[in-house]
Amino acid sequence: MSVTQWVLLGLALVSVFWAVGAYNRLVRLKNAIANAFGQIDVQLKRRYDLIPNLVEVARRYLEHESKTLEAVIAARHQARSAEQVAATSPLNATALGQLAGAEAVLGGALGRLMAVVENYPELKADETLRELSEELASTENRVGFARQAYNDHVLAFNDAAAQFPTLIIARLFGFVPQPMLAATTSEAERQPVAVKL
Repeated sequence: MSVTQWVLLGLALVSVFWAVGAYNRLVRLKNAIANAFGQIDVQLKRRYDLIPNLVEVARRYLEHESKTLEAVIAARHQARSAEQVAATSPLNATALGQLAGAEAVLGGALGRLMAVVENYPELKADETLRELSEELASTENRVGFARQAYNDHVLAFNDAAAQFPTLIIARLFGFVPQPMLAATTSEAERQPVAVKL
């Protein structure tokens, strides 16, 4: 073999090793996204398990507020269904969008329930309700941190898949940019709440 052939063979081997390394890095980053969604999934399930207990405690005091309680349960069911679909395919943008929409509805229903609770001092004083509310708030914080970690992993993957020369491997093997989780899904939801007294 001539020197030129050795050099070409060496360049070909370096290219193959680089391509394998780039592919493996993209796979690792994509798996990190799925793992990060798994952490969100764990916290959402915890949250969904707390909500029926919260509603049951409130139900004893709020018999005439049944529509509010029913709205919370219906929103919980919708969000849990969307979460189960998203959990089976955490890289599916449509499923993540549906989950975000269902979570926004659930957040609104819980907010209305908490506003109703504020009007009932005996309910507000209930120790079980206070404990459940604190645990729910703690879970909400965990969900927020898990979403941030998910978005960090998505950013790392999207950056890696968009940078040259890894972009070549990403396009050859179908690594497409992943969507970030957004706090809200519409421009109307991003507007500040108008308080009228």
